[in-house]
Amino acid sequence: MTFSDPVLRLAADLIAIDSRSSLSNLPVADRIEQELSGFEVERLDYTDANGVPKRVLVAHKGPRGGYALSGHMDTVPATGWESDPWAPRLDEAGLLHGLGSVDMKGQVAAAIIAAQRAPADVGATLLITTDEETTKAGARRIARDSALAKSLNLAGIFVVEPTSLVPVRGHRSHIAFTATAHGVQAHSSTGKGTNANWKLLPFLVAMRAVHDELRSNPALQDADYDPPFSDFNLILDNHGTAMNVTVAKATAQIKFRYSAKVDPKPILQAVRQAARDAGIDLAEQMEGFPPELPADHPFVARATRLTNHAPRTAPYGTDASELQVLAPCVVLGPGDIAMAHTPREYVRAQDLIDAVPVFARALAGQ
Repeated sequence: MTFSDPVLRLAADLIAIDSRSSLSNLPVADRIEQELSGFEVERLDYTDANGVPKRVLVAHKGPRGGYALSGHMDTVPATGWESDPWAPRLDEAGLLHGLGSVDMKGQVAAAIIAAQRAPADVGATLLITTDEETTKAGARRIARDSALAKSLNLAGIFVVEPTSLVPVRGHRSHIAFTATAHGVQAHSSTGKGTNANWKLLPFLVAMRAVHDELRSNPALQDADYDPPFSDFNLILDNHGTAMNVTVAKATAQIKFRYSAKVDPKPILQAVRQAARDAGIDLAEQMEGFPPELPADHPFVARATRLTNHAPRTAPYGTDASELQVLAPCVVLGPGDIAMAHTPREYVRAQDLIDAVPVFARALAGQ
């Protein structure tokens, strides 16, 4: 197999552009816009919290209304890669390798090609975001500020993240906590410093109790999800401090993922109280409410007919948490999510090619 198919050529071009969330995505947005001849295009520019310029795109052609395909341009960091992450490669097994191949530049390419091929009497809308891997700021910007998207009266949005083309009717959203303790830096042998880790420890003990409660208390779980308990993942950072230096700054980051049936307020209260008790700083960043449609929702039923697969839920999050204010959302795309965020990321090339007619039928309301 070669890059002769338009989907694979475009996917390869997108993979070759480094668009990690920490960087500006303007180069990859410019490449995508080259594919949007004949579309009405709305560009929404913003600057992220680190001062990095970003752009999201809303593109439409054909009649108003109908359905949209949505994907994101950014990728996770290239952690652990031993080959060049931005050198797209098709192997003999027909696998397309590269950072973003499955999450989700391959899917974005398939969505764009499907929209290009939509007949004149079919409305075709693309919602192309960024910062999905971090803050969902791109999707939030479209949902809040896009005059074009709001004018279309969309009937539904297919978020084309990798689901192996099984409709996902609902998923979790997250609250990201950042707890910071401050100390005084000194040579550790002098006894003159204050180690921020000791200030952070009581908070961490309380967070372990929250973690265990989430896994043991059925009232905080949702049997419609696998796993039924909410994610409460902890990352610690001493910001490069050497072993013979007292820690001046210690940070604990926790991502709490919860579904629509789980009340996040008790967890919020527990985290906030633990930070107050420990005398440390706490920052919070929240996504939109967890999107979830009933199994018998008409849009879910359409997705089921489209794919011949029963709908399910997913433990991760997508831009649907923000885009749902515009229209009902179903997550549906080619590829295996298990390959995302790994240093061996790939997607089956044929899966991307086969997704184009599925997306075309989705846009046509079939």
